[in-house]
Amino acid sequence: MFKKLFGKKAAVDNSAKIASPITGEVISIKEVNDQTFASEMLGKGAGIKPAEGKVIAPADGEITIVFPTKHAVSMLADNGAEILIHIGLDTVNLKGEHFTSHVEVGQKVKKGDLLLEFDVEKIAEAGYDTTSPVLVCNPDTFAGFENIKFGAVEAGEDIIKLTK
Repeated sequence: MFKKLFGKKAAVDNSAKIASPITGEVISIKEVNDQTFASEMLGKGAGIKPAEGKVIAPADGEITIVFPTKHAVSMLADNGAEILIHIGLDTVNLKGEHFTSHVEVGQKVKKGDLLLEFDVEKIAEAGYDTTSPVLVCNPDTFAGFENIKFGAVEAGEDIIKLTK
């Protein structure tokens, strides 16, 4: 009866997408010049060579950690993904210099909300690699994980597809 009323059964989308939190160039996580990230020890994802110093929420969710040094933030996305965004490599050593946080733990965010800002040039001038890993720390909770975009990317464009 309802089939006649509504027509064809709607297609169910069992995928979740993670957007790039940073405008720049997406590279394979295996190309990141840090074995902790490149070996996927902390999760699967991508590296982003930033073109600007703004970090936006890659999905809707809740902030779970803002590192005291403001060089990294993690969130639990509404789609179940535990996401870590780490600005640069070894930048914890900057002790928060050149970083500004716009969020706090427990804050609900929407895809595109501003999370952090950082000074790309000053971080590079201080001798740090600005390549920023974006990881899904719980990829095994999803049936599939796929990097769907490499190369130039605008913040907010989807770069990772998770299958439930």
